[in-house]
Amino acid sequence: MTAATADAADDGGENPIGSRLMTRIFIAFAVLALVSLALSMAGKWFGSSIALAGYTDDPSPREVVIGNNVIAAPANTIRFERARRDGIASRLDLYLRWPLLDGYTQESRNDFNNVGGVRNILFLGFEERMMSRDMSGRFAPIYRSLIVTPGRKGPAGLTIYEFTKKSGYLNEVLAVAPRGSKEPFVARCLSGASAEESLAPCERDVDFGDNLSLTYRFPRELLADWKTLDAAVLARATGMLRTAR
Repeated sequence: MTAATADAADDGGENPIGSRLMTRIFIAFAVLALVSLALSMAGKWFGSSIALAGYTDDPSPREVVIGNNVIAAPANTIRFERARRDGIASRLDLYLRWPLLDGYTQESRNDFNNVGGVRNILFLGFEERMMSRDMSGRFAPIYRSLIVTPGRKGPAGLTIYEFTKKSGYLNEVLAVAPRGSKEPFVARCLSGASAEESLAPCERDVDFGDNLSLTYRFPRELLADWKTLDAAVLARATGMLRTAR
């Protein structure tokens, strides 16, 4: 600080640097206020467009090619706008409303927006298979050594197992149910606060199509109806498959 500057500060004189800084701060707040006002007005004039942001109610099919598979999914079931097109993709993400397994419509917008706290949206993901076994096939060689036994009784013949601390599955549990001669039904679910915050805290993956993996996430409440859920999801997905059945 120079002597002149120090004298000015001591005498209560104005600091030109500080003055410019305050002016810039004031302008920044003014701009933010104007932007906020503009957004508010836009919301009133274009409310219907904002309500549809990220969604579409167009049921026209989009043919998406993943590996040797063609999946014909209605546009209103495809989660991301950029993916609502025909062509090749490495992955396809859908959302479906349970139990109809339909896509977004104006009538169903409250369900997709979780209005009222009702959780009935499933999230599906298709991608090329990365593992040699699906979740059911991984139970005996992998999951069995990572869970704490015995488990506790769950709904509809399920047994709920905690994972060991060294397993790497933090705040998750494993839901398992026998299926006769078939490999067991297996799903991983978030637990505790994480589960309460998630719209679909349970996850299961199955082998699908020609070297595809289908992963679907669902509300934990649907574990009580896991047989119907698993069969319905596979039937809906198979209905979209145009090749490699």
